[in-house]
Amino acid sequence: MAVQEAGQSVHGGGCTCGDCPHGRREGHRRAVARFLARRDELAGGRGLPAQVAASAGGTRQWISDELTESARAVAERSRAAGESWLTRVRRRTLVVVWGSVVLLLLVQSVTAIGSGWTVARTAGLAAAACLAGLLTAAAWLHRAHGGLLAPLVGEDNRLSTSRAVAAVWVLFAAYAVLFLAFRIAASVPAGLGLARSAGLLTIVAAVSLVAVVVRRVVTVRVITQRLQKVEADRPRPADLVCDDAGRGSFSDAQYVLVGAVALVCSAVLFARRPDRLPELPWGLTVLVLVSAAVYLAGKYAEGGRPVVLSVVRAREPGGLDGPVRIGDDIEIRGAGFVPPGAGSPERLALMTVRIGAVHVHVPLVPVPGGFTSPSDTSITVPVPAEVEPGRVDVQVVTAAGAESNRVTVDVVD
Repeated sequence: MAVQEAGQSVHGGGCTCGDCPHGRREGHRRAVARFLARRDELAGGRGLPAQVAASAGGTRQWISDELTESARAVAERSRAAGESWLTRVRRRTLVVVWGSVVLLLLVQSVTAIGSGWTVARTAGLAAAACLAGLLTAAAWLHRAHGGLLAPLVGEDNRLSTSRAVAAVWVLFAAYAVLFLAFRIAASVPAGLGLARSAGLLTIVAAVSLVAVVVRRVVTVRVITQRLQKVEADRPRPADLVCDDAGRGSFSDAQYVLVGAVALVCSAVLFARRPDRLPELPWGLTVLVLVSAAVYLAGKYAEGGRPVVLSVVRAREPGGLDGPVRIGDDIEIRGAGFVPPGAGSPERLALMTVRIGAVHVHVPLVPVPGGFTSPSDTSITVPVPAEVEPGRVDVQVVTAAGAESNRVTVDVVD
């Protein structure tokens, strides 16, 4: 009994080990709670060692180092929880796929009462089972990366809107072709009707091309530092309609919405005329193409490099004005210092400011509920003693590795 109770306490609701999926999720939640409590404690001036409390610079640096180490522990827990989430998704997607086949069988069995079983029902069930088998094989090949989710995840570990929309249309077209193939095999008159299905073929080709072009556009813009990308902890369904920062994206949302409406219309038309591919109205086809063009334009327009507008000497309340000296704090004002999705503490701790030939890691300055520095428009760093007096260049390097422009300041001894 004692052994059983011990096992329940280890892998039960409060499990925090790293050996089971529940333990990884619970461990991540507790690590986040500890970090937030520690951040608010240090922001209130509590828990500081006596040897650093007398020095403002030493206190700030010690707090930043303490929060950085705690944030790295949270990041490790988050990555472990993300791997566990991918394992659960791989299993659940297969359950959904084969559950859909079983549901189709039940619906066809109920609707066949009175009218009898038809060749069309057999073809529909066979096409669904064949497609589910192909998807299961694909999931097995990508079992280490989330199964069926793997082809839909971009290089930044987020769900790709363009890939998801293209995948849905390709699956619908594949099911329709398999359905017609089984009907033909059963000697039932059927045909692809490619001439009448030009709208469907145009949409499938367009959304697939958009998925390829978007990947190329994002890759080139990241390499040329015109777009900042940071890797997410794990894919989320909200990625389909949101930007990297988790805010709603108009271009993504309208692309998903228009694509879903057109897909439903295609399914209805195919159900009414199952002897050929659905004949989509050209007005609906043009609507999907316009939506794809808006989505692609949004990908070209998003992002940007970090920009330093000015560098000024930071002055404490009651302090004297003067030039920038060794040991002073400088405030760097600009835009784009925190890329979308890089607002977590472990990402903020990666930011660096290059002052002359010296690389200064940006200290985390906590306040209850967040940080005052660094922010997307302002960074405060000290001028270290290793900086040579004179005219020096100041440059920001973000967590995504993008470098800003250089601004020259005068440093006096």
